[in-house]
Amino acid sequence: MLFKKSLISLAIGGFGIGLTEFLMMGILPEVAKDFGITIPEAGHFVASYAIGVVIGAPILVLIAGNYAPKKILVTLMLAFTVFNSLAIFASNYEFMVLSRLLSGLPHGAFFGVGAVVASRLVDKSKEASAIAMMLGGLTIANIVGIPFAIWLGENFTWRYAFVMVAIVGVLAVTSISFWMPDLPKKPRSNAKNDLRVFLHAEPWFILGITAVGTGGFFAWFSYIKPLLINVTGFPEGSVIIGLLSMAGVGMTVGNFAGGKLADKVSPGKATAILLSIMVLCLISVSLVAPYKIPTIIMTFVTAMFAFSTASPIQMLMINASKGSEMLASSANQAGFNMGNALGAYLGGLPIAYGFGYASPEWVGAGMASCGVMITLLMLLRRKRKAKSL
Repeated sequence: MLFKKSLISLAIGGFGIGLTEFLMMGILPEVAKDFGITIPEAGHFVASYAIGVVIGAPILVLIAGNYAPKKILVTLMLAFTVFNSLAIFASNYEFMVLSRLLSGLPHGAFFGVGAVVASRLVDKSKEASAIAMMLGGLTIANIVGIPFAIWLGENFTWRYAFVMVAIVGVLAVTSISFWMPDLPKKPRSNAKNDLRVFLHAEPWFILGITAVGTGGFFAWFSYIKPLLINVTGFPEGSVIIGLLSMAGVGMTVGNFAGGKLADKVSPGKATAILLSIMVLCLISVSLVAPYKIPTIIMTFVTAMFAFSTASPIQMLMINASKGSEMLASSANQAGFNMGNALGAYLGGLPIAYGFGYASPEWVGAGMASCGVMITLLMLLRRKRKAKSL
């Protein structure tokens, strides 16, 4: 049964992390105005969070590796709650950058450890679906949490959005404390041995799939608001919030569907199939962007297939790093955030050169295509290796 209380507690943590990761994109104007800075300067609060994820993911897991999983998860969510609460009281640019950097530290470690824990809570045939259950909290945050946070920022103060994040953090700490079983920690020798997993080629292939392939999604999603307003012609306000919620619904549906597909056909095949469909979706988004109804449909469909890759890729990394699952799984979360930064940067280049807001989708399609090729190379290498044994 996937709707165990223990998995729901992980999903609550995922909801909080998804909320703090994506809400800044929706409240940038309000934050910039409050601090008296420009929108690009306020964008540093997004980047500092991503940097925190990349730094924190491997380091925190290495530090926490000698403790039981439940204790690690509770501690990470306590840190998440405290660090996000700092943003409520931020009085200047520097303090806000620091609070966002600190807020990002527990992100990758929580999802990395949580993914391994989720896979241990269910039968082997349902491991990817269990991971999807945890990640479902993140996608659901995009349906209800982010729109509400944007509404709070526009009508009251953006600081209330971080009050909301802190409340979710407290709920996550409480639910994990009471609902998560006391799983035994897996024996490990030392951090040096954990790091040996990266002496093998396959984890690097998977990190490449994560950073480049899923970066294609962020090349599109980072600029979805100006695309919908300036190309498709939707008015600002509630209509845009509704469309972003629709994208969140697509992410949620795709997340669970991707987990089930990975359980049926193997994570590697599922990743190759889903990234290939994602390429076609991104190209279609660019072509139908001037038309409202097709754009509404493709917003849902593209978000669905983009997020359907999350569980299969995470399962790929867990399977490729036996003995060091938590470290490698957390490093993969850092890879997702590298994809976030890479996709946003590369997707913005054609806009800067005057190609318009429908151009990032072609960059995204190229990145997703590279993800497909890396996946196929990895599977071919694995097949040849198996034959040689």
